[in-house]
Amino acid sequence: MNKNIILLILVWLLSAVNVAAQSVTVEARIDSLQILIGQQAKIQLQVAMDAKQRAIFPTYVDTLVSGVELIETSKPDSQFLNDHQRILITQEYTVTSFDSALYYLPPMSITVDGKIYKSKALALKVYSIPVDTLHPDQFFGQKAIMKAPFAWEDWYGLIACSFLALPFLGILIYLIMRIRDNKPIIRKVKIEPKLPPHQAAMKEIERMKGEKVWQKENPKEYYTQLTDVIRNYIKDRFGFNALEMTSTEIISELLDIKNKEDISELNYLFQTADLVKFAKHDPQMNENDANLINAIDFINETKQVEEVNQKPQPTEITIIEKRSLRTKVLLICGIVFLSTALLATFIYIGMQLYELFA
Repeated sequence: MNKNIILLILVWLLSAVNVAAQSVTVEARIDSLQILIGQQAKIQLQVAMDAKQRAIFPTYVDTLVSGVELIETSKPDSQFLNDHQRILITQEYTVTSFDSALYYLPPMSITVDGKIYKSKALALKVYSIPVDTLHPDQFFGQKAIMKAPFAWEDWYGLIACSFLALPFLGILIYLIMRIRDNKPIIRKVKIEPKLPPHQAAMKEIERMKGEKVWQKENPKEYYTQLTDVIRNYIKDRFGFNALEMTSTEIISELLDIKNKEDISELNYLFQTADLVKFAKHDPQMNENDANLINAIDFINETKQVEEVNQKPQPTEITIIEKRSLRTKVLLICGIVFLSTALLATFIYIGMQLYELFA
């Protein structure tokens, strides 16, 4: 007997747990019980059930009840509870009314696994807009359409785009003319002539005179510049590379061309320069002046006669260049880019004008 009682109690407990696990609750709420004609209210319908169950919410076409119109039905919003064992589903209905009255909203039905569950009934009071019938003179007819006031802010974009379009258009026209004009590019280059050797040497010496290099307390720098001028002159005048030769080698080469007496003073100049640069010789001021005069005399005595009155003229060279494929591609790309930019600018200007005057 005791065993049967215990078995019955266990069966009852299991049934109670199963029923509790499968309990379904439906609740309906409205955010505003009172509205004016044309205002909106939201009805929230919720169902709490087991996560494994399936619910079907009511579907309304145009009206909830006669006089209460349905504006919008939102998508259901789901929220899991109790570690995903239960689920809470919420759906909202937006309603309005254009007739003043107290409306009874009947219970809303939800079908869960084939069984219908109902919410509690709701009420909605719709008020008309109060009208002062004692003062009819305060009623006004329909107002005329007012034009928006002029504001420069509305035109900033158009003005900026217009100014931007002008240089784009000018560049586009220039590129189109360039691509149509397929003539070769002709450039004239003026080449300044090279001075004769003696003139170039005297120019450097005049520079040294202007800077008064020999008066500075650095004789090594003075003799280095002076011998470099002479070496360059010898290279250009006599045709051998005096820049890469020693002083002795230069004098030896010149002896094959000139007499020993003609280059004796130059030999003295080179000897003094070598002493200054390699033996730290400190020449006197008059010795520096004498070597400068020796350099000038050597240049004047060895310069070519035909160069004395010769005045070199600049040479002008005409260069004809055909337009390369790369240039054509760049021109075409520039035309396409500017055309697209101008088209987009004009479309934007047209849309803005349409919005302003529509």
